[in-house]
Amino acid sequence: MGRISRAISIEYISSLWMVVEVVGSIGAGIVSGSFALLAFGGDSVVELLSAFAVFSHLRGDVTGSSGRGRRTALATTLLLFALIPAVGLGTVYSFASGARPGGSLVGVAIAVGAVAIMPLVWLEKRKIGKETKCLPLSIDAVESATCFFTSLALLAGLLAEYFFGLWWADYVATAVILAFVAREGVGSLRELRTD
Repeated sequence: MGRISRAISIEYISSLWMVVEVVGSIGAGIVSGSFALLAFGGDSVVELLSAFAVFSHLRGDVTGSSGRGRRTALATTLLLFALIPAVGLGTVYSFASGARPGGSLVGVAIAVGAVAIMPLVWLEKRKIGKETKCLPLSIDAVESATCFFTSLALLAGLLAEYFFGLWWADYVATAVILAFVAREGVGSLRELRTD
């Protein structure tokens, strides 16, 4: 199988998992009042949009980065930065109003799945992105790495909520997730500048 075909297969796997993350995280976040789950689901929406853009890029320009690839990468990076104030302001309002998020077994299951799946997807995207010099795929790999690290924070927060009743752990997990999202956005901008 060629490198581009392999990249497309990895994007399919990643996209299917992102759909699970989006639906499960946002649904469970609404039910439990967990901003950590909502932030994780929001990041997954951006990753899903990025995957669609990478599909388009890989099918249209298999030789590597192009002007269209740069525009695609910039659009997904801007979406990441837009997520930070949207979730951040909601979290601050929720905390100030005294809302106490509840535990979520669905959220725990999604976080465990992400911890298991995302490192494999991240490493494969990064490897193929470097080999093919495909900027959108390389940036998408950064997003997959962020998904892995945010899933660790999410899992820790959800377990603390569910088993120990530490409702404030959701706010800590949300802050960590948003910090990783900001880091991901900055990393994507660096990739854009160095290409």
